[in-house]
Amino acid sequence: MCGIVGYVGFKNATDVLIDGLRRLEYRGYDSAGVAVKTNGRLEVRKKAGKLARLVEVLEEDPLSGHLGVGHTRWATHGPPTDENAHPHPVEDGSLVVIHNGIIENYLPLKERLLAEGHVFKSDTDSEVLAHLIESHYQGDLEAAVRAALAEAEGAYALVVAHKDHDELVVARTVSPLVIGLGEGENFVASDVPALLPYTRRVVFLHDGDMAVVGKDGVRVMDLAGNPVAREASEVDWDVEAAEKGGYPHYMLKEIYEQPWVLENTLGGRLHEEEANVELGLDLDLARFDRVHVIACGTAFYAGWVGKYLIEELARLPVEVDVASEYRYRNPVVDERTLAVVISQSGETIDTLEALREAKRRGAASLGVINVKGSSITRETDATLYIHAGPEIGVASTKAYVAMLAAMEMLAIALGRARGTLDAGTARRLLGELRKLPRLVEETLERRPIVAHVAEKYHQATDFLFLGRHVQSPTAYEGALKLKEISYIHAEAYPAGEMKHGPIALIDPRLPVVVLATQGPLYEKTLSNIQEVAARGGRVIALASDGDEGIRQHAEDVIYVPEVHPLLAPIVSVVPLQLLAYETAVLLGRDVDQPRNLAKSVTVE
Repeated sequence: MCGIVGYVGFKNATDVLIDGLRRLEYRGYDSAGVAVKTNGRLEVRKKAGKLARLVEVLEEDPLSGHLGVGHTRWATHGPPTDENAHPHPVEDGSLVVIHNGIIENYLPLKERLLAEGHVFKSDTDSEVLAHLIESHYQGDLEAAVRAALAEAEGAYALVVAHKDHDELVVARTVSPLVIGLGEGENFVASDVPALLPYTRRVVFLHDGDMAVVGKDGVRVMDLAGNPVAREASEVDWDVEAAEKGGYPHYMLKEIYEQPWVLENTLGGRLHEEEANVELGLDLDLARFDRVHVIACGTAFYAGWVGKYLIEELARLPVEVDVASEYRYRNPVVDERTLAVVISQSGETIDTLEALREAKRRGAASLGVINVKGSSITRETDATLYIHAGPEIGVASTKAYVAMLAAMEMLAIALGRARGTLDAGTARRLLGELRKLPRLVEETLERRPIVAHVAEKYHQATDFLFLGRHVQSPTAYEGALKLKEISYIHAEAYPAGEMKHGPIALIDPRLPVVVLATQGPLYEKTLSNIQEVAARGGRVIALASDGDEGIRQHAEDVIYVPEVHPLLAPIVSVVPLQLLAYETAVLLGRDVDQPRNLAKSVTVE
């Protein structure tokens, strides 16, 4: 989490820093701060709360200079206060640090530094790095940072500025950091959107990398000081892709981008004539006898859908794990296991560590990832990029449907490689996949119906979501979206589980969203709807076009275009995204930056 920006060049650093922090505020918004080198000094301004409060401070007390660092915080150690905001200066103000991550041994380091006379102003683990670097500084900032990091344990993306140096020293382990390359200026950020107005040439630092960033050049080395080569990449996102484009919220813009995203994810990969998909994976898909799907949050639900698809089409046993639990349960893994790790950012720390555990045990690995050059892409044996473009809203939408499309294609590829999926069935599925962008576009046109349902139920204190088979994960994703951005308590269950406990919750105050699209289990789902209605529950049914009969059993019906049952989650999740969005807006919630959440979880 947390947003980091650094600048060295000829522009006013404050302007660059604030602009970059605005583009990264989705990574954390508990506090914000900047430090700018001006008249041979490092001047710090920082403030608890959202970035707008820092901007007010800078309007009253401006800063001007050509080197600076900025930070927007998601609190881990210490509450969101002015003192705990970054940057953290040492007592004489000669040196400042901004840091993303957790220094696990900060307490013994802090105790030692206090005994040596260092004075701390915050409750954070990050401030320890500032004093630790100061304790090693003898005129060589690069050497001081290297010596300090040799003592620090944990995760970090670190940027250090010193009043006597016209360069920034940066380093990363686990937490992401990217350098932007300009002409007579260079940039540092924790994520690409902060760099897009200035450059598209970037260098992604790897674990254990340090770099010295000056206005005329960048040097990259390892933590021992040995030079390392890191190639520059060209980012193919444009600035407009990271802006709202006229929508009131990033989340709504990203919901409406989903037809285009599906075109991007599927484009060029579907080959009906060969009855297969071309994923460009350097893996022998026929050699695996089990699959482990590992992910967190929304990505986990995409992986859960993938379990149904792979088992149905490839006849492989699939386990789906929450990444934060995977490496603590002694999983059964060998060289015939394919570990599929799913992450929008490619930096999710729990997923990254689970990947490393699977690899240690001998598994082959495949990443289903959005961000090119991210940590997971560098550690997997192969990567299936979802090509969703930058996703700014904290609550994932377009990346989710892209992950679903990727899992559909992976299941087809596995089925064809193993000989369990015949050519005719594969071609039918490929034809259905081609229809998805148009079907999602049709679904988006039904937003007024969803808005009416949200208006009717937005004062409810609880929701229940039900689904069966591939629509079970869809129900869970719908409940998660509602929880994330409206703060309404919502639970999800496989519909058949309702009578094993959750049915006790049903009364006339409880809205129950049931995914009742056409498929093999439609009749059973209809029975569950009748069970809810018989107990006074208020049924909101998500049904396929043409199903007029369901109106007899549901108080409200949201229709979606009919689609192959295995592809139904991609179409069905769209009204659930809109329901969460419309409900949150009616309740006055901060849709793009819901409380306590950050876009990318890069600390355990």
